[in-house]
Amino acid sequence: MAPDTQEIGQPVQPGPGRSKISREQPCHFFPQGPTIMRAVTFAAPWDLRTVSVPDPVVLAPTDVIVRVEAAAICGSDLHVYRGVERGLDAGTVLGHEFTGTVVSAGYAVVRARPGTRVAAPFTVNCGRCWACRRGLTARCVESQVFGWVQQGCGLHGGQAELVRVPHADATLVPIDESIPPELALLAGDVFSTGLHAVEQGGVQPGDAVAILGLGPVGQCAVLAAVAAGARVVYAIDRVAHRLEQAQRHGATPVELEADVLATIRHGTEGRGVDVVIEAVGYPDATQLAWQIVRPGGTISAPGVHNEPAFALTPGQLYDKNLTYRAGRAPARAYLERSLALLNREGWRLEGLFSHHLSLAEAPRGYEIFNERRENCTKVLLRME
Repeated sequence: MAPDTQEIGQPVQPGPGRSKISREQPCHFFPQGPTIMRAVTFAAPWDLRTVSVPDPVVLAPTDVIVRVEAAAICGSDLHVYRGVERGLDAGTVLGHEFTGTVVSAGYAVVRARPGTRVAAPFTVNCGRCWACRRGLTARCVESQVFGWVQQGCGLHGGQAELVRVPHADATLVPIDESIPPELALLAGDVFSTGLHAVEQGGVQPGDAVAILGLGPVGQCAVLAAVAAGARVVYAIDRVAHRLEQAQRHGATPVELEADVLATIRHGTEGRGVDVVIEAVGYPDATQLAWQIVRPGGTISAPGVHNEPAFALTPGQLYDKNLTYRAGRAPARAYLERSLALLNREGWRLEGLFSHHLSLAEAPRGYEIFNERRENCTKVLLRME
């Protein structure tokens, strides 16, 4: 859903336009199931716990329960972990990146029947509203982000043995048994976000592209930009192993501490790149994007920004005739295409999941990911 930020911003409360829960989505009680599962839960910032909680149950005719095969820790999960994004209820089951198999379904479910292996986007989508019909599934009027419960409203997440999925037929995509869980997890969030960043940036064959920040979203954006026919993809970061990964994906690595502007001007006849994908989520990265994009170019920002004010002035946009595009990726609208592209090219992302841990080890996984220890790029959680 969001790239891992380079810095920690100020705590923010989800507000209009930032809410994890649609204003049209009613509150739900969370009835206890007859049995107990294991799940990663939020206690407080810096305090996550793998505990036993009641199984989720079907609440509506369009609900299903998915037995989770694998889940992942997203960069935006770190916002909650750090206390940057506040409002989450204690006891919330975390995680919006998961894949698994349907084990029970409401009577109105047609496609996602029990026994169906599925990939999931990070939000629930009704499939019927104005936004869903236009592919803007991130703004579905009944949208909820998995792993966000606030004041008793919302939806528990997929870092658990079981997860409830509302609007299952519109939300989930059946997948073949041959698709590795790693690819299904990437398709549901970070790869769809990277692909969206490339497409909302308008990358065309022959374009020069720069990608700022080579976390999981940035790495996926590299692959998507190369697949879109970019002439050159400059991959910019300060972490050596990230730069090496991006080079394996077909990018030209650029060390952040070097003279980035001079390097890019040298390779673009002095103009700057056609498209910058800012996959950091911090004001300094936005300013650098403005410096290296050409006049008339586009900055595409797929991640969550927590700062209270926009990093660029209207004059900066005006003086370079820039287009700036941002917002939550409509992952469900990209899910089938992401799966197809990953089925062909996903081997290039081998090694993106640097750590494979059990659900019980998830709190340690958050620590490693947050502190970037052990060359951590992404953490996969397997169910015991």
